[in-house]
Amino acid sequence: MKKILVMAALAICSFANAQKGTILVGGSIGYTSEKSEFRFTEAKASTFTFAPKVGYQFHENWTVGGELSLSSTDVDNSSEKYKDNKFRTGGFVRYTKSLSQTFSVFADMGAGFQTVKNKDYATNNSYVRYKGDGAYVDVTPALFINMKKGFGLNFSIGGLGYETLSYDDNGEDYSKFYFNFGKTFNIGISKNF
Repeated sequence: MKKILVMAALAICSFANAQKGTILVGGSIGYTSEKSEFRFTEAKASTFTFAPKVGYQFHENWTVGGELSLSSTDVDNSSEKYKDNKFRTGGFVRYTKSLSQTFSVFADMGAGFQTVKNKDYATNNSYVRYKGDGAYVDVTPALFINMKKGFGLNFSIGGLGYETLSYDDNGEDYSKFYFNFGKTFNIGISKNF
């Protein structure tokens, strides 16, 4: 019995150490669609997001790297149409804790810069452009399920963050703190090489 426990402990430790010194490649793709109706008017909104990241795991629990996020939102209601394009680039630090050979939990802390470009379409087919720049910081806890040889699925249900935007041409200054834990659901994939 002792030999089995020692062998199991060595297997778990060797799995954790096998990840040290590896390159992490991952990301997520998301799509949301929302429709609302009120007094004979209808509004539709849809968002597509692509968010890759690459990091280096320098310790069995720590990874550092870069992240990128591209998202596009289209809103169409009876009075107006507009399109938002958002671009984020920055770095992240990840702390991972193995629960077993299959399951791990981790938290990503990301920070960087963001740019938003908006187009507001009027009823006469003209449009107005807005552009804003700012920064973001966010923390996202997640669950990793190891499918095979470092390839796995990431599941998160939100997090918390802070972002700012300052629009050009004496436009508005915008800041937002958000806590959406339990309000969103994201699935991503990652692979350690």
